[in-house]
Amino acid sequence: MIQVIDGKILAEHLRKELKNHAETFRKKNKRPIGLAVIMVGENPASQVYIKNKITACQQVGIKSVPHILAEGTSEKYVAKLIEKFNSAKDIDGILVQLPLPKKINERNILNLIDPSKDVDGFHASNAGALLLGLDCLPACTPAGCIALIKSTGVDLVGKHAVIVGRSNIVGKPVALLLLQESCTVTITHSKTKDLANLTRQADILVVAIGQKHVITGGMIKPGAIVIDVGINRVDNKIYGDVNFEQASRIAGFITPVPGGVGPMTITMLLANTVKAAMRRTGTKL
Repeated sequence: MIQVIDGKILAEHLRKELKNHAETFRKKNKRPIGLAVIMVGENPASQVYIKNKITACQQVGIKSVPHILAEGTSEKYVAKLIEKFNSAKDIDGILVQLPLPKKINERNILNLIDPSKDVDGFHASNAGALLLGLDCLPACTPAGCIALIKSTGVDLVGKHAVIVGRSNIVGKPVALLLLQESCTVTITHSKTKDLANLTRQADILVVAIGQKHVITGGMIKPGAIVIDVGINRVDNKIYGDVNFEQASRIAGFITPVPGGVGPMTITMLLANTVKAAMRRTGTKL
């Protein structure tokens, strides 16, 4: 029988733990954990994400310091703001909301962030550490995917995991994290031939391609764990990359959209911020 993996419930459980950790930090350091949040422009989706992230910070006792900048803000100004937060003793994490306006070089900006404060896990140093299997601040959505997969209680060792999508934000890092769990990993993408043949082999299927219902029920192995990362807005409705109705008849576990990966992405951002604060100050739980 299909089991829906409820990201909201898992996120709520983890946030209670993070709230306790944040309170421990506050008592030992005489200040709250601090997260600087930078957004450039007026992207409606980004505005929603920023609001949700700030609200989540408040819930667990993290002090957010938001800087909402105009669309025309220069790259130089954003760089100076990051440098300021890099040296600020009361700022433990720095978040730059993506996407940035086209005139700002995204990679340059992300690599200006102190890796120890890179709570999105996008800095080249954290990405490299993840590749080498070293302790790091992992990208939030991939970390959330792993937490959701582990919540099923299925032994992951030796399982065949197929990733649909090869982005630096989701596809590649989630593949590395699954390798750390001793899965056999296949990465597919837009140039892959006979995608369905590969997805039908997957014990674990993670789909992050940004295309409504690209995965149908006939492309899923019976009993598989299906993690749908996609958020596609069509006619004011939100759809995943997986056809949930069809997939739920075949899969063993599946995440809904919304209510699956989304809440866990923000929760992993909070977890990274707490981790960064503890590491920077040498605070022990």
